[in-house]
Amino acid sequence: MPGFLIRLLISACGLWLASKLSDGVHFDDGVTLVAAALLLGIVNAVVRPVAILLTLPFTILTLGLFLLVVNGAMVSLVAWMLPGFHLAGLGSAIVAALVVGVTGWIASSAIGPSGRIEVIAIERSRA
Repeated sequence: MPGFLIRLLISACGLWLASKLSDGVHFDDGVTLVAAALLLGIVNAVVRPVAILLTLPFTILTLGLFLLVVNGAMVSLVAWMLPGFHLAGLGSAIVAALVVGVTGWIASSAIGPSGRIEVIAIERSRA
């Protein structure tokens, strides 16, 4: 459970940062921001794998760049389902998806798969 909450917080931070970096991403309040992070996690777990499978030929043809459009479409889907989350267009959604992805990638380097902060300690033996 703590791992889930930490990942939810990371997604919320990424969405908040995307709203600060892009004029096309806007949240009415903090509750909407957290709800968008939760809904984005659900959409990424359920809808995104199907969308990736259906768009596999385009992804191969574009050498993987079409995944940016798929990720932006997932953010757009969340904005469409959630009142209070506003996007200016697909470009803003792609920027938001990139910011959330980079934020999650950076945060995942500090936390492990269990969601706990990992610290590596190296002890040197004295010979």
